[in-house]
Amino acid sequence: MGEPLRVCVVGPGTRFLSGITYYTYSLIEALGGAGHRCSALFIRRLVPERLYPGRARVGAQLTELRLPPDVRGVDGIDWYWGWSLVRAITFLAKERPQVLVLQWWTGAVLHTYLVLAVVARLFGAKVVVEFHETQDVGEARLPFARRYMDILGRSLLRLCAAQLAHSDFDRGLLKERYGLQRSVALVPHAGYEYLPTRPALRAAPPEAINLLYFGVIRPFKGVEDLIAAWDLLGADRSRFWLTIVGETWEGWELPSRLIASAPDGDRITFVNRYVTDAEAAGYFAGADVVVLPYHRSSSSGPLQIAMGRGLPAVVTRVGGLVEATARYSGVVLVEPGSPAALAEGINRAAALVGQRFTGVSTWANTVRCYSELFDGMSR
Repeated sequence: MGEPLRVCVVGPGTRFLSGITYYTYSLIEALGGAGHRCSALFIRRLVPERLYPGRARVGAQLTELRLPPDVRGVDGIDWYWGWSLVRAITFLAKERPQVLVLQWWTGAVLHTYLVLAVVARLFGAKVVVEFHETQDVGEARLPFARRYMDILGRSLLRLCAAQLAHSDFDRGLLKERYGLQRSVALVPHAGYEYLPTRPALRAAPPEAINLLYFGVIRPFKGVEDLIAAWDLLGADRSRFWLTIVGETWEGWELPSRLIASAPDGDRITFVNRYVTDAEAAGYFAGADVVVLPYHRSSSSGPLQIAMGRGLPAVVTRVGGLVEATARYSGVVLVEPGSPAALAEGINRAAALVGQRFTGVSTWANTVRCYSELFDGMSR
């Protein structure tokens, strides 16, 4: 690795808590552990609260995330700017990072990222964008939001020295969407280690195989397919228990209605909210198999948690998930949108229960990819 750098990472804070928040904190800790001098700028108020699907829990104390003691940070920048932007620019002027790393997942941050990129370049920094999505799925359905991203997103990328993606699949999407001519660096999504150690949270009896779905409930997440697969298990349901933990977004109540009328409903646990870190740790500790029936996905935090804990997982063959699980022997890949394939995959995964698997990418790999990128930019 080359000389340690001053690196400022920009991403969502804990007020509008999401999976990208956990990634941002983990990345800061990993880069700092490798000797880089890290700082952090957080997006505090992402959008007007009334527009946020999880508005009922905005600002709630759900996480134990903390910056390392040697990392200076500002929390944070609001969507409407005001003094929060002045404070952020003042922070950059004082820290003088050599690299500004922007975590990308939604167009709601684009106007702020454009300003930060311009300011960082004026201070002599290189700008890097790490993509988790080309655009949020809900936003992409809105013609104005998509057009806004197409125009201003290209402006942001012209200010950047490099872009990163988690898979070859996403690299292809980025090049197609934004017409990128330069190469996009690959940084595989690392397994999460942020969850505390907690006793198992499971209503399932010890002899039952506890199937866990974890994550927000949105149209593309495919939770309704999982309920249909539960129905198709038929007599095999006596071996299983189904636990679904997640907050409903975009008014997608179909899974909730199907759960209410599902067969053997007394063997289904439904926790319909965004849970705390301690609760998340408990639900994963109590899981025997993690089931993620997505219709599309670039990457998945719940998948990384499952693989980080060595659990068997049933995952649909979509997006970047095929690459994410390529070296993980505990995965059962199935076709998306098919409850029958999902039911078959669950039965196959049942034979893996009790084993612990390896093959997840580590944060050491992430640091190596970043260090190679930093070295390449300095040449």
